[in-house]
Amino acid sequence: MVEKTENYDVVVVGAGNAAACAALAAADQGAKVLVLERAQEAEAGGNTRFTAGAIRFAYNGVEDLKNLMPDLTQSEIEMTDFGAYSEDDFYDDMGRITNYRTDPELANTLVSESYKTVSWMQTKGVRFAPIWGRQAFKVDGKFKFWGGLTVEAWGGGEGLHEAFLSAFRSNNIDLVYGTAAKKLLVDDTGVRGVQVKCEGTVSEIFADSVVLASGGFQANTEWRTRYLGPGWDLAKVRGSRFNTGDGIQMALEIGAMPYGNWSGAHAVGWEYNAPEFGDLAVGDGFQKHSYPFGLIINNDGQRFVDEGADFRNYTYAKYGREILAQPSHSAWQIFDAKVDHLLRDEYRIQQVTKVQADSLEELCARMEGVDAQKAFETITQFNSAVSDEITFNPNIKDGRNTKGLAIDKSNWANKIDTGPFQAYNVTCGLTFTFGGLRINETGQVLDTDLTPISGLFAAGELVGGLFYGNYPGGTGLMAGAVFGRLAGTNAGAKATG
Repeated sequence: MVEKTENYDVVVVGAGNAAACAALAAADQGAKVLVLERAQEAEAGGNTRFTAGAIRFAYNGVEDLKNLMPDLTQSEIEMTDFGAYSEDDFYDDMGRITNYRTDPELANTLVSESYKTVSWMQTKGVRFAPIWGRQAFKVDGKFKFWGGLTVEAWGGGEGLHEAFLSAFRSNNIDLVYGTAAKKLLVDDTGVRGVQVKCEGTVSEIFADSVVLASGGFQANTEWRTRYLGPGWDLAKVRGSRFNTGDGIQMALEIGAMPYGNWSGAHAVGWEYNAPEFGDLAVGDGFQKHSYPFGLIINNDGQRFVDEGADFRNYTYAKYGREILAQPSHSAWQIFDAKVDHLLRDEYRIQQVTKVQADSLEELCARMEGVDAQKAFETITQFNSAVSDEITFNPNIKDGRNTKGLAIDKSNWANKIDTGPFQAYNVTCGLTFTFGGLRINETGQVLDTDLTPISGLFAAGELVGGLFYGNYPGGTGLMAGAVFGRLAGTNAGAKATG
């Protein structure tokens, strides 16, 4: 419990990746920092603990990666094509994936600061490793990374969270659990602190600057139905149950400008029978992201997306919305034995709704709620439309497609013809919402006149303007870190002069 009379230079609301980077950056400026975590310790860390830890950044080649991962051995380098992912590539992806609606200044900051930020995170004790198991397949004896996403935090989201907790201790940052920020304290000079509630007691904490980094509103059923639209109250929430938009609400109450894609969200294919909110014991295992190598069929037995439109990194965050729009908010991902070795580990967890059969007719009959006859016809028609003359290659957009279907598959089109066959039931898993607060190049929150609100900064999933309709995989952690560091640096500098 924080005493009412205690003063801090910077108060950070939230304890996930963005909040941690803000707190550490403020401490770098010599500020006395307090981190407020609404959850108790067992559930602390926001969405960060539920992520697999992939982080997207620009790099020029393997030498840049070696600087981040000094444990990388020569034999690992020789067996892997890490490629390069330039700032131009990253910026182009941000434009292409968002239909060029991303705020160009925010996107430029994200891209240009990405490598510097992960390097800074490393100095704070965060370790990184290549994502061999999920972002590279071995073809002709060599791994090749695809989709611009190469690195993850060591130990995934849990490992990242633990690294931040250790860094808090090393940098004398105070962290309190079970303490919810309820209201911003404001006077004629700007934001001067926060009103908090802990164990039923309301108190005030004064500070020169406040950084809001408490996530989006995805766990708020009423808000997501109001802003995302009908049916979104039935979506599963992938992560923290505490991300209910409180930070956004507090800022709006003092005149902050709402910004970004308020009707959009990061939403994926998710285990149909997963719980209402994320389960830390399972973590990211409920996701089902190997669909480019199979088919997705709804309960009417129809395909409704191009499973091979692009690398998984560039389609998975929008296909959850497509699944939510299907009958009973349900779909089935179907694979045959030829691609079983390509399925990610999440398909092999115990908590999975799966059917298997030696024939397609039997498989379709076992998919609960599905029009079995229509599903069998859809798969048969798909098989007849596959272009066999093109070689299948999971590491590139191979152009192995179908021709003549209502929705053709653009890449990785294999006939579903080799048993045993498998089908996995999925629904919509909501990760985070895209609408939020408007900030400037220093991380300050802007009011409705687009004037900076003195003493108020923001970072992470509650910043609007970066993502519209879709999202390049791994950009969430990177954006949280970049803008968290930016907000914390400027909040700390303001406090310490």
